[in-house]
Amino acid sequence: MSHEHSALRTPHSAPPPPPSRLSVWLSATRPKTLAAGLVPVLVGTALAVHEGVADWTLAGGCLAAALLVQVGCNFANDAFDALKGADTAARIGPRRAVASGLISARAMLIATAVVLAAALAVGIWLGAAGGGWPIIVLGVVSVLCAVGYTAGPFPLAYIGLGDLFVFLFFGLVAVLGTLWVQGAAHGHGALHTGAILVAEAVGLQATGIIAVNNLRDRAGDAAVGKRTLAVRLGDRATRGYIIGLHVTAMLCLVLAAWVMRLPALLAPAALAGIGGGLLGLGIARTQGAALNAYLARSAALELLTGAGLAAVLMLTPR
Repeated sequence: MSHEHSALRTPHSAPPPPPSRLSVWLSATRPKTLAAGLVPVLVGTALAVHEGVADWTLAGGCLAAALLVQVGCNFANDAFDALKGADTAARIGPRRAVASGLISARAMLIATAVVLAAALAVGIWLGAAGGGWPIIVLGVVSVLCAVGYTAGPFPLAYIGLGDLFVFLFFGLVAVLGTLWVQGAAHGHGALHTGAILVAEAVGLQATGIIAVNNLRDRAGDAAVGKRTLAVRLGDRATRGYIIGLHVTAMLCLVLAAWVMRLPALLAPAALAGIGGGLLGLGIARTQGAALNAYLARSAALELLTGAGLAAVLMLTPR
């Protein structure tokens, strides 16, 4: 009888098969967060279409550069957070490859170097293709910040400047850089107040994603000395800060609609405001690992708002 019970238990006690090498590396890119790299290039290109200076080859280069910088930053974060003890196998967020022992820190750092070198190469090409030295400088700074987000003597994420990096790179730099490259290639300075307001809205929503991530990890980060903005603000203030990011994004789009005399922008503004409000209500009642769902919803909101912005701008040329 005992032998029969043992036989019955065997299939249930067998460990699951290990994940494939490819699936581990794909997971390490953090695909659910890549909207933060896609959306600003989409919106920047839509602004270029609106201004009549779109160049799809250069737009593709901008997208490649933005995604490579983001993936490189994610790889560096995976490696350095594990090395610093900020990530462990017991973290409440999604599994990290190095902390889980699925990829060595050395392999992850090599991958980081390869990906960021590719990003820099694309940035140099974009500068030579029309963007000029400002784009090359921005490319170098972006690569350095991608590493400096979690590495170096003053890692941005550990001193509370990670949110600012996300706002600047995934908002102003990526949106306006995409517009600038395409406009400069056509001999047209396409930057204007309305474009800056749109870029700020995109950056604020991207910052909302990292803010939810840091809210979820606040206790663990504080324990290892990772002083993110969420750690500095505290639980309650961070939740209010997240709502404030989305409200401000909505206001930026309302102002952009007025400055650009484009009332149709009020539609994505309303989406940003309503979606941000619903996120805020949900986040206010959620703790710990349950915040992972709101991390995905924050990325989805940025993607939907960005798609709405792109549709309005592309369908209303100047």
